[in-house]
Amino acid sequence: MSNETKHTEERHIIIYGYTREELHRLMRHFEASLPEYISLTYKTKAECTHVRLNGSAPGLELLRFNMNKYQRTLADLFSEEVIALEDTTISKLLGAKLQENELTVSSAESCTGGNIAHRIVQNSGSSAYFLGSVVSYSNEIKASVLNVDRSLIARYGAVSREVAEAMVEGVCQLMHTNCGMATSGIAGPDGGTAAKPVGTVWFAVKYNDLVVSEVRHFTGKRNEVIESATNHAMVMLLNVLRHNYTPPEYGGDD
Repeated sequence: MSNETKHTEERHIIIYGYTREELHRLMRHFEASLPEYISLTYKTKAECTHVRLNGSAPGLELLRFNMNKYQRTLADLFSEEVIALEDTTISKLLGAKLQENELTVSSAESCTGGNIAHRIVQNSGSSAYFLGSVVSYSNEIKASVLNVDRSLIARYGAVSREVAEAMVEGVCQLMHTNCGMATSGIAGPDGGTAAKPVGTVWFAVKYNDLVVSEVRHFTGKRNEVIESATNHAMVMLLNVLRHNYTPPEYGGDD
């Protein structure tokens, strides 16, 4: 038996937008190609997957070379969905980008109930860029605090592109922030309709004069919808700030 010392290395990749089952199908050939001294583990929650490559071998330089190679190979498979090559969180990535650009942010939350704000303030130093949040759970608060036109709510409903965009405009004006995130949706298990089933969430994010919005349909229990919506709002703004936001491919207002 060899007494040669083995070195260990690990590499991280964070991928957003897939379920665990989808990633398993997409990564199975990559996983099969790994040498025996490199293993892969991953954990998915609310469409955010943390992938870790673990390596153990005698030669440190060769191990590092191969670990970097396989990390790049996997990242290239998900080039548009990779949001980090380190062990971190979405809220930390967003906070670092805001600080880097000397920007401030606020949130207007309906279905997420303050969860976006909660996730952001878990990070030390967040007071440098996060100024506040309005949990506008009722239509009255949307109108009276965020200045959402009541006619928009009456015409399109609270869960709509128009109301989400008005919410993010309103919170940025109220808080005097450069950036904002807004969510309005149906977390369930009740409240869904044929047109807007449970899990439907409208998002709007703002960066200076730019406002983008989109709808998503999440599955799972109430808390799972809330967590998914929280992640999605932060990833939307992060991608906008990175100038790589791609509008979803669907026609018209869903």
